[in-house]
Amino acid sequence: MAERTIAPPAVAAPAPARTPSPWRAEGGLVLEVAALVGLAVTQPLLDSLGRSPDFFLFHRATPGQVGTLLALVVLGPTVALAGLGALARLAGHRARLAVHRLLVTLLLGLLAVQVGREVTPLRGVPLLLVAGAAGVAGAVAHRRWHAPGRVLRAAAVGPPVFVALFVLVSPASAVVLPRADDAGAGMAAGPGGHPPVVLLVLDELPLVSLLGPDGRIDATRFPHFAELAAGSTWYRNATGVSGWTPYALPAMLTGRYPARPDAPHHSRYPENLFTAFGGLYDVRAQESITRLCPPSRCDQPVGPEQGLGVLVRSSVDLLRQLVAPVESRVDPEASYREPTAAEAGLDAAEPPPSDPKFRWDSLDDHQPARFTSFLAGLRPAARPTLHFLHLLMPHSPWAYLPSGARYEAPDDLPDDGAGWADLGRQRHLAQLGYTDRLIGETLRTLRATGLYDQALLVVTADHGVSFTTGYQGRGLDALRRSPGEVAWVPTFVKEPGQRAGRVDDRNWEHVDLLPTMADLARVRLPWRVDGRSARQGPRERADKRFYDRPGQPLTLSGGVPAPAPPAPHPLVGTTVGDRPTGGTVRVANLDAFRAVDPAAGRLPAMVWGTVRDRVPDGTLLAVAVNGRVGAVVPVVPPDPQGRRFAALLTDDALFRAGPNRLDVHRVAPDGSLRRLTPVD
Repeated sequence: MAERTIAPPAVAAPAPARTPSPWRAEGGLVLEVAALVGLAVTQPLLDSLGRSPDFFLFHRATPGQVGTLLALVVLGPTVALAGLGALARLAGHRARLAVHRLLVTLLLGLLAVQVGREVTPLRGVPLLLVAGAAGVAGAVAHRRWHAPGRVLRAAAVGPPVFVALFVLVSPASAVVLPRADDAGAGMAAGPGGHPPVVLLVLDELPLVSLLGPDGRIDATRFPHFAELAAGSTWYRNATGVSGWTPYALPAMLTGRYPARPDAPHHSRYPENLFTAFGGLYDVRAQESITRLCPPSRCDQPVGPEQGLGVLVRSSVDLLRQLVAPVESRVDPEASYREPTAAEAGLDAAEPPPSDPKFRWDSLDDHQPARFTSFLAGLRPAARPTLHFLHLLMPHSPWAYLPSGARYEAPDDLPDDGAGWADLGRQRHLAQLGYTDRLIGETLRTLRATGLYDQALLVVTADHGVSFTTGYQGRGLDALRRSPGEVAWVPTFVKEPGQRAGRVDDRNWEHVDLLPTMADLARVRLPWRVDGRSARQGPRERADKRFYDRPGQPLTLSGGVPAPAPPAPHPLVGTTVGDRPTGGTVRVANLDAFRAVDPAAGRLPAMVWGTVRDRVPDGTLLAVAVNGRVGAVVPVVPPDPQGRRFAALLTDDALFRAGPNRLDVHRVAPDGSLRRLTPVD
């Protein structure tokens, strides 16, 4: 019998694995990049900008410009990185995956820098190394397992959510979705006439900065503030209600404590000084970082640099601070700088008398344009007029000497720590000296136009700032450590016809400003206020209310802060001849001294650089120009840029036209000097 061969049953061949389409695979990679960009770039940037509506108000951004900026923030980086990946696909699938993994590594590392700066004490290179390791580890996990990729693709919903929160919930939403532009509460006239009103609000000015050792206004350093005090009522125990202008200024102009984190916009605060006075008064208001005056009642003739370009540049600078591996103050206010009249293209205000101590002939080169326009408007009028100016002086960035000459300084100079906080105070006081000259020009203009005796004149500041080492700024830590610097502010009120000065130590809080002005201008406020007019008796409680957060008052105790003026080193102002030499000092801006033109209104008044590592911290350096010492500063630990000293030379008389000699001397413990050779 023939053998039969039985064939094994046929087994069906396995179905080929389903390969995702290239478009679907590419879409998944793009979603992962979008999610990482959202976490590392979009969210931190929109969070910071969303909490700073004043940034958009300062630059007068339109809703359309804000919307375009949002689109650039959300789509720009993602589209750029996705395009890079798409180009890599031209080199093949493996090249595409390699580029994607590199992008994942970099974006995770960028995110790790921000997280590490928040939760660890690491800074600089150590933080970069740890963040880089975290990025590599995340990329390895992303390559090995599917779960991280799925999580990232789901997280791609983040950017639209971040935009929605910005537009609908954040304090900056008022800028994007403003309500009606004039919701004024109306006003009621009181009996009698209504005097012209001049309200000048300065910014970031502690009362102690103006005081001399005797507790009075230092008439030597600030003669015009002293002149103002001599003809007005000085409320010496006056305090602001917040260290942040978007809360402080609305409280001043509404008479109400901060209750909600609203944008300083007329749609959020319809009951304010401008809507109360606007029916009886012509309003000439120049706001800086608020928009409390409705456009139907106020024009803003002068503004800072505007447009989408400046929004983008400022946002890029802010992002650079957010992702830096070093400590930095992430604050959109760092971009606030009043343009000069020359930059704004304004004609000169009426030239004041010649003053040999100040180059008034170069008025337009120095004065901020907003102030120049304010001066030009101080003229008598048929109807009572409210003149309002919020001037960002002596607020940082610091750029002016007491004479009004400008100087350049690195944007990234530290503002805290040994030596740096003292430098910040010196720069603040120099700019305050220039602010004093602007006060003098205001008084001169009021007298020249005949408004001085008629007007209700108020000069004050919204808040102060601390220069205490380790607690610099206006935050909660600075407030708790140095409340006298942060909360107490100069407040001067000159009533119509007042000639003699007086001091009133009542417990003034800045919610008292509007009810006091309304009383003195004979205007009845048709809404309830938290403040108390100075025409009423003083409030009974002695404590102060201050708001780091709206609706959460902090209690401050104490009275008028004691002055603590920094004493200049005895070497400042002395002449130094040839001294023994020994060593070198690297001066970053040495070249600026080779051709100085004082007539241009700019001087190389800031000197910075480094010394050899063997020079110990705390060593004093005497910086001299043309043989005379202009500053004595300590050597400090290197900042992230390697700088170990910086000095401000506030005396214009040190400089002359043409080449100037810069010398840096090392001060020995016995006071002897050894000259260091400056090099670039």
